[in-house]
Amino acid sequence: MFKVVVPARFSSSRLPGKPLLDIAGKPMVIRVAEQAAKSLASDIVIATDHDDIMHAAASHGVAAVMTRVDHVSGTDRIAEVVASMGWPDEMIVVNVQGDEPLIDPVLINEVAQTLANDPQAVMSTACHSIHDADSFDNPNVVKVVLNAKQQALYFSRAPIPFPRDAEYRQHLVAHRHIGIYAYRVGFLKQYASLPVTALEKIESLEQLRVLYHGYQIAVTVTAHAPASGVDTAEDLALVRKVFVA
Repeated sequence: MFKVVVPARFSSSRLPGKPLLDIAGKPMVIRVAEQAAKSLASDIVIATDHDDIMHAAASHGVAAVMTRVDHVSGTDRIAEVVASMGWPDEMIVVNVQGDEPLIDPVLINEVAQTLANDPQAVMSTACHSIHDADSFDNPNVVKVVLNAKQQALYFSRAPIPFPRDAEYRQHLVAHRHIGIYAYRVGFLKQYASLPVTALEKIESLEQLRVLYHGYQIAVTVTAHAPASGVDTAEDLALVRKVFVA
């Protein structure tokens, strides 16, 4: 059993009020919650910092919690929710981003199960293989390197592992990180007190805070790239077409 929390911050530099943008008659954050409800999660909760999102959740019968506006990351916002809900330390919580209306419910289940299967890990995430040079070199594509236990060694916007010698360039298999996370509640209570690190700031990757402080992150390798999230007006137009098709 696990729960899903959807962090939905109102402010967005590229798409103001993004969680409330209409997708086929419903706010985007509600579409995300509906997709998450197709998973095996026992509860879906929206974590927001804005009254309008709270009202949207209430009008669609989705649970929501008001959180502070000054959180550094979605994980920090979820940590506040966990502290207020009284969930047991062993409970697994999946972070489904509020701009992923096409999130695959199967992937949500897989990330939760990956964490349940790895008692050494405090959180889990996902990735898929990439083979094209453009994605490998693109700093907007986050890469992850795994160890033998399928745990994360490092995440980076840089091309990793970097093939120094030509013999490794032709058949290099790298992994693109997918921005979905599962955590144990007990760890989320600790996460809120972990200092933000230089690596996290440099790469702008919140999961590096976890690795820096010595914790393990389990990773599920999925065979397929997930559907695109909504970061731009072009992304929004594509998602709207999917829902009206």
